Amino acid sequence: MKGLKKKGKSIIVSAPSGAGKTTIVHALIKEINELSFSISACSRKPRPNEIKGKDYYFLSVDDFLLQIKNEEFLEWEEVYKDHYYGTLKSEVNRLWSENKTVIFDVDVMGAINLKNQLKEEALSIFIKPLNINVLENRLRDRKTETEEKIQQRLQKAKTELNFMNEFDLIILNDNLQKAIDQAIFEVRKHVNK
Repeated sequence: MKGLKKKGKSIIVSAPSGAGKTTIVHALIKEINELSFSISACSRKPRPNEIKGKDYYFLSVDDFLLQIKNEEFLEWEEVYKDHYYGTLKSEVNRLWSENKTVIFDVDVMGAINLKNQLKEEALSIFIKPLNINVLENRLRDRKTETEEKIQQRLQKAKTELNFMNEFDLIILNDNLQKAIDQAIFEVRKHVNK
């Protein structure tokens, strides 16, 4: 695959916004030493608690579009108008060169694109919320989104739930610790095979 030096193992975790995906990814990284987080690039402004180069590589829309043109992304998507997200090939190469299993925390379409490219070397996991009301409550509890953004995310979530069967594994997050334990068990199996 153009731009990737060597292929290693990877874990792709996805879910609708508010389903607990990022919390589960952090638990996996803490528990399994072989994992290393792939920092995504995005064209939005950082949230107050986010750090450039740790949570995301924050790019301007123009810089993001230039890197798309230069084929620097393994996958990318315009998630919302002028809000681009993507996985840089250089980031994946960096982690594989350190003999790490790359773990991705990406939106649903990004996850499907990654799985299509990385094939059997990747384990794709969909974190399923109990229902859409639970998602809405979590989004509201964050207190980081406007009402318009919350409604946008809920609409997107309803669409994303239709793609869960495209994933290797679906984990229901009706109990966070149970979901984390199941994810750890499955990811260890993949890393050690």
